[in-house]
Amino acid sequence: MRPVWAWFGYDEPNYTYMKDGRKLLSEIAALSPVTVQVRAHNLLTTGDGEAALKWGSTNAYTEDKRGRPVYDWTLVDSIFDTYLERGMRPFAQIGFMPEALSTKPQPYRHHFTPDQKYGTIFTGWAYPPKSYKKWAKLVHAWVQHCMERYGEEEVLQWYWELWNEPNIDYWMGTTEEYIKLYDYTADAVKRALPNARIGGPEVTGPGWDKSADFLRTFLEHCARGKNYATGETGAPLDFITFHAKGAPKIVEDASGKGYVQMNLGQQLRDIDKGFEIVASFPEWKDLPIIIGESDPEGCAACSVEFNPQNAYRNGTMYSSYTAAAFARKYALADHYGVNFEGAVTWAFEFENQPWFAGFRDLATNGVDKPVLNVFRMYGLMAGQRVQVGGDLAYDAMAVRDSSIREADDINALAAKDERTATVMVWNYHDDNLPAPDAPVTVEITGLPGGNLLMEHYRIDQEHSNAYTLWQAMGSPQNPAPEQITELEAAGQLTLLTSPEWVKAKDGKVSVKMQLPRQGVSLLRFSWK
Repeated sequence: MRPVWAWFGYDEPNYTYMKDGRKLLSEIAALSPVTVQVRAHNLLTTGDGEAALKWGSTNAYTEDKRGRPVYDWTLVDSIFDTYLERGMRPFAQIGFMPEALSTKPQPYRHHFTPDQKYGTIFTGWAYPPKSYKKWAKLVHAWVQHCMERYGEEEVLQWYWELWNEPNIDYWMGTTEEYIKLYDYTADAVKRALPNARIGGPEVTGPGWDKSADFLRTFLEHCARGKNYATGETGAPLDFITFHAKGAPKIVEDASGKGYVQMNLGQQLRDIDKGFEIVASFPEWKDLPIIIGESDPEGCAACSVEFNPQNAYRNGTMYSSYTAAAFARKYALADHYGVNFEGAVTWAFEFENQPWFAGFRDLATNGVDKPVLNVFRMYGLMAGQRVQVGGDLAYDAMAVRDSSIREADDINALAAKDERTATVMVWNYHDDNLPAPDAPVTVEITGLPGGNLLMEHYRIDQEHSNAYTLWQAMGSPQNPAPEQITELEAAGQLTLLTSPEWVKAKDGKVSVKMQLPRQGVSLLRFSWK
């Protein structure tokens, strides 16, 4: 049960050390029994550190009047310090282009709002450098600074990666220019710390031909291409990254009323193709794979107000989708025999925004959403994954090929260690429509004799769900302090029933439940 879920990321790095950002990071760290990795954009972007949607800056690099580098690590340190203080580690993204190095520096700062088109954000920060040597010196200086501040032993545990989605407008250069930047970047990282881990290329979903071609070209170059920085053959590559996204939309029912329909299959097709491409390279098939963004769709900062298909984000549809998706990621990795290291959930929080505005976040104004409780469930699972069988409508390949459009996806993910057994059960469907609760029987075999403590956790409309409580309060945009206290409590993972002692008969325990559509249960058995 490799904790591939313990990876999170977001566009706006300056939220990291703000009030609700620090609170949420503490909660994420607390729920995970392993070190959480955090990936953020804009760590080298020029600016005053003001936080905004899809924007962030650290002003790490400027130049004096004579064009000499001026390094200022103050804000980058504040971000990394916040992670490390909580026992987390940075998944250190090297980007974006400082204004003084950009080949097209103006305009530089964008001012994205949710009513704007996504393409308005690709300004001066997205361009190649005027000097690859100056860029390499910046990277080298940053790695050296981190070693001095945090110690070589600590920095050796980090993942360093270059850029984000270079096959689309996040990179306004060519494929070859990205590869050249990678060569200079990897060389700079390795010169500063020879055993540091460096990887890429963080392309968009490989299910798209242009993305798949970019990924293959990159992997081929790292294996056999001429290195732009050193002139040698190939480039250092310690792990491989790509993205995978679904595609929700609004569908009209028979009466003409619209509802959200998810597309889990599309996300899985991206993952499937990425795994297939990596497995096709003998040089790289055993390298760790990190899905650098793995989500139901692509724009975390696009709210429901202007994107009605994102209405799934506040309630239990996001949590049940997440449960169903991660189980299939494990299964696809098994199918291809690849080294699946992690999948970054690209969702954090947005400071000073309306309550439950429908951003893709884990908490709103310091109150946790139901989806965060799925990760609390994962935090309770440990040991080895164990086989799940029964009367199941879908396996991973069926979901990949057709998504969840017919029967409900009632399925499970299970694990066992020396003293516990855990079973996560979900009732997911791509269509966000009402449906009767499903009668579910879970039979667990191979349990030890004697008394077992059974805990049954649940996420549904009434449990582990601050959103429904907020709605019952009248959807206040200025909740009273006592209401906020109630919402914070409702946002935590809660038990469906009181813990109870059970005995396994011939190593078996059977549990019956009524599981609502978009509901998730976690059964946890423990023994001495």
